Amino acid sequence: MTLPLLAMICAVALLGPLLALPRKWHIPVVIGELLAGILIGRTGLNLVVPSDSTFTFLADIGFALIMFVAGSHVPIRDKQIRSALGSSAVALVVVAVAAAAVGIGLAAVFGNGHAPLYAVLLTSSSAALVLPIIGSLGLSGPSVLAMTAQVAVADTLAIVALPLALNPSTAGRAALGSLAVLAGAAVVFLILRQADQKGLRLRFHKVSERRKFALELRIQLIILFALAGLAVWGHVSIMLAGFAFGLAVAGVGEPRRLARQLFALTEGFLGPVFFLWLGASLNLNELAAHPPMVLLGLALGLGAIAVHALTRLLGQPLPLAVLSASQLGVPVAAATIGIQQNLLSPGEPAALVLGALVTMAAATVAGSRFVSRKPTA
Repeated sequence: MTLPLLAMICAVALLGPLLALPRKWHIPVVIGELLAGILIGRTGLNLVVPSDSTFTFLADIGFALIMFVAGSHVPIRDKQIRSALGSSAVALVVVAVAAAAVGIGLAAVFGNGHAPLYAVLLTSSSAALVLPIIGSLGLSGPSVLAMTAQVAVADTLAIVALPLALNPSTAGRAALGSLAVLAGAAVVFLILRQADQKGLRLRFHKVSERRKFALELRIQLIILFALAGLAVWGHVSIMLAGFAFGLAVAGVGEPRRLARQLFALTEGFLGPVFFLWLGASLNLNELAAHPPMVLLGLALGLGAIAVHALTRLLGQPLPLAVLSASQLGVPVAAATIGIQQNLLSPGEPAALVLGALVTMAAATVAGSRFVSRKPTA
């Protein structure tokens, strides 16, 4: 990795904002960044080497930050969300049972042992995608609240379950590593809450802002990287460290200034580097060489929409049910871990991302449909 090459990577990553610029297209920024990575990576021009140690290291940092931001977006302090947990839990159980059946079927059809992985993917939702869609479209009402709670719980549980489902042979070790990371995040939460209750965080914040020290950002990064190091030591993905720490921060409340700093660092640099690395790592030519993987990707995307649509039977409006199927973090994490640890078949990482793209397209349409219905409740 050289500085001119890094400049080229950052320049190509601008394809994300460019494609997202026309509002009528409703294209998430991440789509353009993935496409940029595909263009300059293994599928396209081979201008970058995804296995380059510096490139991989920067992508790992971006991955941890992305998962941290996703965790911090989960509205666990919202009392209305907590009041909707009962109905959302019932909906999630329905989705999980159906997802398990579909996952077993897909594993049998495609002749692999990835039924647990497919079940987790089909059950999962993406708070990082769904919440911005809700905000941008101004969606509200009891049904939206219940769906939001369902997405938050599904996203959290899927992140925890993914390492166990991806490689069941090491489930015991992964479970211990996951417990270590979650325990570390819980300790961080208790420390942050205690500091907040005693007014230490506010005083710390004022000193940092007045003296331009950026101390909060520095300390957040120290904690994030320490938890990520614990995750690596415990043989689990750094995604769990980032997401768990994000939940801890969400539980206490993140200062707006710090949120803006982390947004700039993540969305302006390290996040795009990660998505470019992922796109560059994918070899879509393997999809052409293995046509069943195209079918797998479509089946995962459509299957996720179908199992989430079952919540319509519980009274949830169909557009919201489809919106809740929107995925990003979990399939991307599965593809990333699969590539890093060589756990997936040729073309399967690309199939997982394809499935996520199908759900994202459906979620965009569903959100617009729900707005056009002008619900009154």
